Amino acid sequence: MNLSNYYLLNFVVYGETTSNDTTEKISNLKRVWQSIDWDNFISLSLSKGFSLILALFIIALIMKLGIRLIKKGFAKYKKRDIYSASRVDTLEKLTTNAYQYTLYFVLLYTILSIFGVPVASLIAGAGIAGIAIGLGAQGFINDLLTGFFIILERQIDVGDHVIIGEIEGFVQAVGLRTTQVKGADGTLHYIPNGQITIVSNLSRENMLALIKLRIKPDTDIQKVSDIIAKVNDELLPRYPEIKEGPINKGLVDLGNGNFAIKIIIYTLNGSQFKVQADFLEAYLEALTEAGIELPQSPLPLTPI
Repeated sequence: MNLSNYYLLNFVVYGETTSNDTTEKISNLKRVWQSIDWDNFISLSLSKGFSLILALFIIALIMKLGIRLIKKGFAKYKKRDIYSASRVDTLEKLTTNAYQYTLYFVLLYTILSIFGVPVASLIAGAGIAGIAIGLGAQGFINDLLTGFFIILERQIDVGDHVIIGEIEGFVQAVGLRTTQVKGADGTLHYIPNGQITIVSNLSRENMLALIKLRIKPDTDIQKVSDIIAKVNDELLPRYPEIKEGPINKGLVDLGNGNFAIKIIIYTLNGSQFKVQADFLEAYLEALTEAGIELPQSPLPLTPI
């Protein structure tokens, strides 16, 4: 057999084999196609498709109306001065997310039910898996629960000056899992909410500006008090952040033969340091101009 006859024979044999395979595949497809109950398939598809579209429409409508009501409800609280805007925004976002996730779960349950999936068996299996996951995620869940109650009870807000454990600073963010506090040196601390046991909030009430004006024992106390009262009358109108005072508490003994006139002023949080410095400077200038000699001896730095 020469080479040309060899190739011709292979072509004929291969062609016949391929043709037979193709014919068999077509026959199989025809049998599958003919075995399908198209009337039942179309009817079932239309029925389930309509149920699915209806479920999606109802869930979307409920979600839209619910979110609108949530926003409308929280908008009323934002207009009240007693509520922090950051706290209201956080609670609104938390409520909206919880509402959306609930509807997503309902939608998933509905879709599975429409397609005949045994939801009860899945929930039972998910419950067993949930127990296993929960045992390994106790810390995470504790953080979420603690964060929720921190926000709900308004223990801290963004901008508050707080002391949490050994960390002192200003709150930068309050989340469900962590709270961010920026220290005096600029360090940003991320504190897991589950580890927060005691919160000292220094920003909730009016703060105290304490001034101890040192004087000599032989100084005319009444004259000093009159000068202090005059300075108070001049400065007080310039400081609307002062909520109470200045109050002259009179002469106090600092120990070691040192005496001082004690003045207290209550101000809005964050204003106490400036008010304290400005009033002390004004007192010293007024006393010096009046010819009252102030003590020059160093004062021991001991707690009083």
